[in-house]
Amino acid sequence: MAEQQVQPLHNEKHANTKVQNGINVDFLKSQHLIPVVAHEFARVATEFPMAFVKNNETGQFQAVAMFGLEPGENLFVQDGKWTAGFAPLAVTRYPFGLVKHPEEDQFGIVIDEASPLVGEEEGNALFEDGKETEYLTRRKEALVNFIEFSRVTEAFTKHLADKELLVQQTLTVEIKGEKKDINGIYLVDERKLNELSDEDYLELRKRGYLAPIFAFLTSTHQVARLARLKAQRAEA
Repeated sequence: MAEQQVQPLHNEKHANTKVQNGINVDFLKSQHLIPVVAHEFARVATEFPMAFVKNNETGQFQAVAMFGLEPGENLFVQDGKWTAGFAPLAVTRYPFGLVKHPEEDQFGIVIDEASPLVGEEEGNALFEDGKETEYLTRRKEALVNFIEFSRVTEAFTKHLADKELLVQQTLTVEIKGEKKDINGIYLVDERKLNELSDEDYLELRKRGYLAPIFAFLTSTHQVARLARLKAQRAEA
C-alpha cells in the first residue's frame, strides 16, 4: 500500500487539485475495527456490530464498528469495492483530515496527496480563483462536525465506564459449524443498565444517551452477519 503524503491544504499549492467521491478501499481492506461516533450509532447498527475497545495505556474506551472477526480482515471489501450500504464518518472524511494547532485551539485542514481519490483530472475542484469551492466548504464542515461528535462520544463513553455499564465479553460466533471466540471487546451490560437507579437512568435520558445505548445493543446482532460473510468467503 502506498505511503500517505499528508500535506496542509493551500489555495495556491492545491489550486488545480480535485477530489473524487469514494472510499479508500486500499486502506480499509486490512482494517477490522474503525472508530464510530455516537451520532451515527443508529445508522451503523443497521450494517455492523459495534463494540468498545480499551486502550491499555490510557484506560480509555473507544467505540468501534467491526468490519471483520479478526485483525487484518475486512469482510465488506470485495474485489476492490466497498460492499456495505454505509460507511462511518471516520472512513468518509478521507482524504481530508484536521490537525490541531500545537499552541492554539484551532485546526488546520490537511489532505493526503497520495490518495487514489486525489488528482487534477477527475473529481470536485477544491479552489476556484483562489477561493474555496462549495464542495470544500461542505467537506470542512463535515470534518469540524466529526471533531465535535468525537468529543461528545468521548464524554458518552466515559459516562458509561464511570457507571460501570461497560463489561468485557467474549462474543462467540459459529462459522461452518465451528465456534470461534472474539475476545478483548467490551459491550454495554444490559443487566446493569436495567438495575440502574431511577436517578441514574433519568440522567442517561437527560443527556440524550439512551438512543445510542439502544442502537449499540441492537448492533451486536450483526455479528451473525459477519460470521455469514466469513463463511461465504471461505467457500468462494
